[in-house]
Order: sequence, then C-alpha cells, then structure tokens
Amino acid sequence: MLSRIAESLFWIGRYVERSDGTARILDVHLQLLLEDPWIDEDTACRSLLSVMGTDLPPGKLVTREDVINDLAVDRQHPGSIAFAIASARENARRAREIVSTELWECLNSTNARIPKKVAAEKTHEYFRWVRERAALAIGIVDSATSHDEAWQFFTLGRALERADMTARLLATRSLTDASGPSWTTILRSCGAYEAYLRTYRGVPSTRNAAEFLLTDRLFPRSILYSVTKAEECLRDIDPREGRAGVVDQAQRLLGGIRAELSFRPIIELMDDLPGHMEEVQAVTSAASDQIRLKYFPTSAVPVWIGENS
Repeated sequence: MLSRIAESLFWIGRYVERSDGTARILDVHLQLLLEDPWIDEDTACRSLLSVMGTDLPPGKLVTREDVINDLAVDRQHPGSIAFAIASARENARRAREIVSTELWECLNSTNARIPKKVAAEKTHEYFRWVRERAALAIGIVDSATSHDEAWQFFTLGRALERADMTARLLATRSLTDASGPSWTTILRSCGAYEAYLRTYRGVPSTRNAAEFLLTDRLFPRSILYSVTKAEECLRDIDPREGRAGVVDQAQRLLGGIRAELSFRPIIELMDDLPGHMEEVQAVTSAASDQIRLKYFPTSAVPVWIGENS
C-alpha cells in the first residue's frame, strides 16, 4: 500500500475517534459542573483545557462558553471537534481512490453540518449528534470494508486515539472532589455504565470504575483493550519477528504500557492517576511518531519511471 494512502487511513481513524472522544469529554465536563455548583468554573475550565492540550494566559476568566467555543465548533483549533471532523474529511479526500463512497459521504455531510455556534441548552444534543456520526463512520468501515491492510491502519489510528482519549477523560476526574456521581457520569460518557453494572453488579466505586476503564480486557474503551488492539494491528501489518525481542519501536512502547496496566496493582495506579494518565498519553504520542517514521516517511521522494526510449 502507498504510504500516502496508509497515512490518510491512519489519520481518518484517529480524527474520527478524536471527535467522538472530545464530545464525550466535553459532555462529562459540563455535567460535572452542573452536578457540583461549588466548583470554581474558571479553575475547572482551565484544567479541562490543559488536559486537552490548550494553555491560556492567567489573566483571563474562562467560562464553559469559552470551552465550548474552543473545543466544539472552532474550525481553527487543533483540539476541537470541528477541526477533527474537517481533518478526517480532508484525509478521506486525499485517499478517495480507496475510501468507500459511503464513508466519504458520511464524513463530507458531517463536516458540512458542523454549526458555527452551539447554544448552551443545545450542547448535549450536539455532542450526542457527534457521537452518532462517529459511530456511523466507524460502522461503515467495519461492515463494508475488507479487513485488510487498509482496515488495519484505520483501526490502528482509532486504537491509539481511544487510549489517549480515555486517559484524558480519566484525567478530568481531578476536576472535582466528588466521588460517586462523577464516576457514574464518567462511565456513562464512555458508554460503559451498563457494561460496568453487568460486570460488577453494584454502584460505581472509585476503585472498581477506575479498574474497569483502565485494565478491563473485554471492554473496548478501556485503555488496556485499546493498547492491546493497537499492538495486534502493528503485528498484522508487519508480522516479521526477530529472534531477540521486539524490533518494532512502536510495539515496544505499547507493550511497556500494556505490561504495566496488566501486572501493576490497581491501588498503585490509583495513587497517582493523573501521572499515569499523562504517561499513557506520552506513550501513545511517541508510538504515533514511530509509526509515522516507519510507514509514512515524509522525506520520501517520488521516483517517476518512464518508458525506455
């Protein structure tokens, strides 16, 4: 497969998942602010923007409207939903020869329908619509695309982004000191609440909810599941194995975080949850860089082969 097409598919997967994850994080953040009126809105909004990779000058008062404008509808902000959807659409355009018509129409129409502004009372509906459109795009790829190398790159991008987004969502846990309701809200935002109840058969507790989202091997949005899926995709793309350990640097990075989540006691992970979530984000970013260097070399010069005269 051409590196250009593989890169586009990888980033379509990442951007579609990013739009979904950002919508979920913003939804849970706004619900947390509503649940606890004693939370300082400026501090909480700054913390959320920081978690999402946006730093603001200290003198400005930040409100929930600023968060919505920056992370929901601003097409120029790299961390916004609108930017992610537009980028997914642009990558689909570049790989139009391999992207199905259904996926192209889905991404194109979603990008065209992104509003320029969202009213405060319409935010939940907007976030739900974004999640539904992301689910539609993913469903089209899973059900109407051959599970070949192209599908592996798309799924690899999704898995890395999902691990990163779940880590960011867990980092928002530090925005409030409330225990019960906020964990319920976080589980709901991941679509994990009912799956959690079937697994633990009880009201969410701090330990069990964190364990479910961090280390559950069967729930698709847990960090361990996502990291494991990314490793599987890398092995399927390049199945060659050396005699001495793992030679693929991205696999090595992901394997390290997988081993830590698999064998480290949940109590130790909970002792410094924000720190461990930062580590997960750093690993997914480093793995993405290694994948780019190996499969999408930007320094590659096209060589044109003409007919012999």
